[in-house]
Amino acid sequence: MENAALKSGEKPADILHKTSLHALHVSLGGKMVPFAGYDMPVQYDGMGVLKEHLHTRSAAGLFDVSHMGQAILTSQTTDPARALEKIVPGDIAGLSAGQMRYTVLLNDKGGIVDDLMVTRWDERTLYIVVNAACKDKDFAYIRSKIGHETELEYLGERALVALQGPKAEAALSALIPDAARLFFMTSFKTVYKGQQLFISRSGYTGEDGYEISLPAAFAETFTRELLANENVKLIGLGARDSLRLEAGLCLYGHDLDEETTPVEANLKWTIAKRRREEANFAGAAVILKQLADGTQRLRVGLRPDGKAPVREGAEIHLGGKKIGIVTSGGFGPTADAPVAMAYIDAAHAKNGTAVEAVVRGTPRPCAVAATPFIKQQYKKD
Repeated sequence: MENAALKSGEKPADILHKTSLHALHVSLGGKMVPFAGYDMPVQYDGMGVLKEHLHTRSAAGLFDVSHMGQAILTSQTTDPARALEKIVPGDIAGLSAGQMRYTVLLNDKGGIVDDLMVTRWDERTLYIVVNAACKDKDFAYIRSKIGHETELEYLGERALVALQGPKAEAALSALIPDAARLFFMTSFKTVYKGQQLFISRSGYTGEDGYEISLPAAFAETFTRELLANENVKLIGLGARDSLRLEAGLCLYGHDLDEETTPVEANLKWTIAKRRREEANFAGAAVILKQLADGTQRLRVGLRPDGKAPVREGAEIHLGGKKIGIVTSGGFGPTADAPVAMAYIDAAHAKNGTAVEAVVRGTPRPCAVAATPFIKQQYKKD
């Protein structure tokens, strides 16, 4: 999920949106940068991206993700999951209360409008989280497709923080003991100091951890309580990107876009068996044909030789011929090696295939590799 910092047409700093934790970021040495229309911390004084990355893998990193779009889908007469399933390929109707699922919004050509998380609260309510830079477009698109019996309500007065890492459970359960009972991709609602919190065991780092939705006015108080734990440190967008890359997780606008289907993105697992049989979601004809016949290109992992990273935009060559392009790349501190993801011709997508990434005109040896690049640490039932 998520979107990278704006590279063109960025808003001047004085008109960027600010999350409810903005003043806290600045006071604690956050280096602020434009990101998806918001002024967000890329790293903090005294640590930097490398240390922040490693701290999250060894202890607990706390991320402000309040820029993301939170909303609920409700209906008085029907299951809103059936309405949402018109434009996503996941089995949303099959979710029990408290269960959540990663899925993708689809256009009529099977392209990915955005990726998102969907949580079932009860038989008449779904909670969704979409990417920051896409939220206005997403909400308009969802409203245009779900019909008059289902309503979408934007939760603009709520903040969202993510607590990630092997010591996340201990840190959060010290404040909210019931958090320890959750398993990966489950959630619950609770009241803490008079404030309603939505807590899910999920995240974007490959580590065990949580995302906590809470009233924006309570966000700084709660964040300071978490930071009072010596194992918890604020982490910026720089480490968030390297963490998700090591975990093989897609970044919308880079690894996913409206011209890419979930089959091409190697996200076939998001297309549920029931949905394939029903074939009643946007772009189903295109996607089902690709499932049956294959695609010309696929998203793959890459392991470049040496220590220098291969960045987004580098062409992938085989035998002197271009066969693809890198969509995400950098150095993986935990993997202790450069890692990348790319779209390449499907004929050459087998793990271990030797290819070259062209960096500033020079071919760099790489091998097609499985993702994730590190062992995921989710707490599963």
